[in-house]
Amino acid sequence: MTETTINSQITQTTNDRVPAGAWYALGICTFALMFNFLDRSILTLLVEPIKRDLHLTDTQMSFIIGFAFVSFYAIVGFPIARLVDSHSRRFILGMGIAMWSGMTAVCGLANNFWHLFFARLGVGVGEACNGPATFSLLSDLFPKEKLPKAISILNMGFVSGQGISFLVGGTVIGLISSMPQITLPLLGEVHPWQMTFMAVGVPGLLLAAAMLFTVKEPPRRGLIAADGGGSTPAKVKPLPVKEVLRFLFDNKAAYMPMFLALAVQSIMIIGVVSWLPTFFIRQYGWSIAKFGLYQGLIMLVIAPIGLMLGARLAEYFDKKGHDDANVRVVFIAALLIFFPQVLFPLMPNPYVALALLAILNFVLSLAPGPQNAAFQVITPNQIRGQVTAIYIFILNVVGFGLGPVFIAVLTDYVFGSEAQLGHAMSLAALIMEPLAALIFWLAMKPYGECYARARTWT
Repeated sequence: MTETTINSQITQTTNDRVPAGAWYALGICTFALMFNFLDRSILTLLVEPIKRDLHLTDTQMSFIIGFAFVSFYAIVGFPIARLVDSHSRRFILGMGIAMWSGMTAVCGLANNFWHLFFARLGVGVGEACNGPATFSLLSDLFPKEKLPKAISILNMGFVSGQGISFLVGGTVIGLISSMPQITLPLLGEVHPWQMTFMAVGVPGLLLAAAMLFTVKEPPRRGLIAADGGGSTPAKVKPLPVKEVLRFLFDNKAAYMPMFLALAVQSIMIIGVVSWLPTFFIRQYGWSIAKFGLYQGLIMLVIAPIGLMLGARLAEYFDKKGHDDANVRVVFIAALLIFFPQVLFPLMPNPYVALALLAILNFVLSLAPGPQNAAFQVITPNQIRGQVTAIYIFILNVVGFGLGPVFIAVLTDYVFGSEAQLGHAMSLAALIMEPLAALIFWLAMKPYGECYARARTWT
């Protein structure tokens, strides 16, 4: 396949309406992401019954929640991303969904620490397929000007998964505390928390089958240089690792500030979000169920509005001729985040804090679609999976790894009291968010230049 042929295919795809098959594939990916984050969130609600029934310590549970998942997620993420950039995304994604869903169900069969630990490793391996394959697939299914909208819709799976887990959290905890053991054929007696894992895992297997057998692999668009001819819709010649590193180095003026700003902002946002339930419990005396109800409703109602508005803003700036449209929206969101993020933990009234938290959720939701699209549209097809793996590595290892610790250190060693958690959350925003906004601003010009160069491939 010659570069001229590729370019003509792309031009026609861009000018035509988005086909129904692209929206269908997006729907499957969105539901997959919903179950992905429902699985992650539901585990944190099951800590106490798991500890009780398997006789585990807090330290053992921390390894199951974090290390078992994130370590393998990070280790296998890059090799899987290499496969994503040269083989069928549909197949990799389908097998990944099947892997993490199946292993989530297997968590329900665990009867000791090591069974549950290795099941969580399997969940991490499966979920490592999701981000690189999904974003690469959508980048070929949707023209670049529609990609922010597609990724914003995809992120509804994220907010739905978390929102549903918050809403049902109190109910799940209540049921688990009151239900007796259940006897199933072949399995014998199982605990309610084991049934929860099975109930969350099994539907994902149906989504995996839908991905494998009903979604079509699209032709690859945005290929650079020597694909060497003979590429197929599913498979292209992979670029050597040194070529990948050379491309990133040559375009470091755009990539480095985008990655750095993402790291800085993820520490602050994920850190604050991780401590939100504890903050409302300590500061206002709320129960987990009460906080979960309000936060779940905010995520399910407010966040989707922000997601779609962020996509529309990116489309608006793009139509106005701004090559930096995607990063421009992310920068605007970073500026708007500052005040509600700083103020809500300082409010004496919980409902005023909740109102500011709703505003914060709305503003935060402006960024995910344009931010993810920003990386995809300036990255050649052959390395999109690998760049996405770096993005996900930053979110998981830097954000989830350092964010909660950053807030805890401010609470314990700066303010010296658990009662000052709100002040620690506010200080984190004062430190990190202006820095993130500045770095995003520095990324705008070089990103726009990369976007303009990318037109030679698409």
